[in-house]
Amino acid sequence: MAEFSVSPGDDLRIVRAPALRGVLIDLAIMGAVGVFLAIIGPFGSIELPLAWRLVSWLAFAYLGYAIYRPMGFLVNRAEAALDLPRAALWFAATLLATVPMAAIVWIATHLPPPIPLPGLELALVHYLYVFVVGGAVVLLFQLIRSRGARAEDPGTAPGRRLDGTVADRDPRRALLAPDLGGNPLLARLAPELGSEVIALEMEDHYVRVHTALGSDLVLMRMRDAVAHLAALDGRQVHRSWWVARGAVEDVKREGRNVRLILPRGIEAPVARAQVAELREAGWF
Repeated sequence: MAEFSVSPGDDLRIVRAPALRGVLIDLAIMGAVGVFLAIIGPFGSIELPLAWRLVSWLAFAYLGYAIYRPMGFLVNRAEAALDLPRAALWFAATLLATVPMAAIVWIATHLPPPIPLPGLELALVHYLYVFVVGGAVVLLFQLIRSRGARAEDPGTAPGRRLDGTVADRDPRRALLAPDLGGNPLLARLAPELGSEVIALEMEDHYVRVHTALGSDLVLMRMRDAVAHLAALDGRQVHRSWWVARGAVEDVKREGRNVRLILPRGIEAPVARAQVAELREAGWF
């Protein structure tokens, strides 16, 4: 039988479709947010004509998306590196993103030039107004994605297989790598990726499933994805990472930080609280 492999270009095409779909959904949501704000006319904008409010608020909505959305990448990286609560990281990221957004709103609402410079008190009040709107939209997205992940996957009780039977908790049995045919997690992957799962990585309310042949994004809660792999010999080594034990090729240490080296150059961070337990379990 011929061996199938996925090239880097194929891998990009595989993950591009769900990512593009997510962006289009996000833009539709932002359009609805912009229309809603134009109708209610907050912060004195109700005095402007409706057509002008629609143009202004839709422009601010899409500019805000372009500024706040990349914060998700920073939150993911910071969570992996610092092992801090995700909610706190999102709060800090929203505070940061509001700085350029507040500046853009100030300039846009004072055109044409010259643009006056606000005093400290006025600047803080203006920043707070923008933060309230930006923070509310960020929270809205988190709620939508959380509900979407629950709707997409009903979940599986920890330690329970997909057919309803209790998974064998004996690690010696887990080493046998049981058949995962019919697994709803694997069913969402592109066939080209195969079924050899080496790691799970949380990205917002998505899970990136890494296999020996590539990776794909799945809308699912991390705990549900981990539960679907309960029969495999693996472990959640970090809040945002689950790793198959047999996939660990090496260990990288940088001071107090430990990372597991996996196939295809993947590096999975290990939470500091997990280091001693993994060492005792013989992972490294």
